[in-house]
Formats: sequence, structure tokens, C-alpha cells
Amino acid sequence: MDYRQKFKDYRIDNNLTQQDVAKICNVSDATVGHWGNLKRHMHIDCIVTLCKYYKVSSDYILGLKDRP
Repeated sequence: MDYRQKFKDYRIDNNLTQQDVAKICNVSDATVGHWGNLKRHMHIDCIVTLCKYYKVSSDYILGLKDRP
């Protein structure tokens, strides 16, 4: 599974909107939408920020480990 899909699943599971994630990462709503549609890759700073926010390992998000 693509790391952007994992983040989308975490967003939905945590009842967050795309606007909420945009504020967390300091990006536009449209950018978050592009991530969710797998049209753009995320900046490493945002990956780190969201991993900390969701309290999940970046290794898991990037597919290097099977468990969060």
C-alpha cells in the first residue's frame, strides 16, 4: 500500500478533514487532496510531522516494517 493511502486511512480513522491535515502540515487543502488521489508525493517534513501526529513509525508508513 502506498504511504499516501496509509496517511489517508489514518486521517479518516481519526475523523480529520483534508483541511485539518493541511493546517497540521502548513500546506493548502488542494495539496492534501492531491496526496489522497496519489497525484503528488509528500514533502519529507510533512511525512515526519504526520508520523509524529499519528504516533506511528515512518518505517511502517514507508513499508519498511509490517507493524506501526
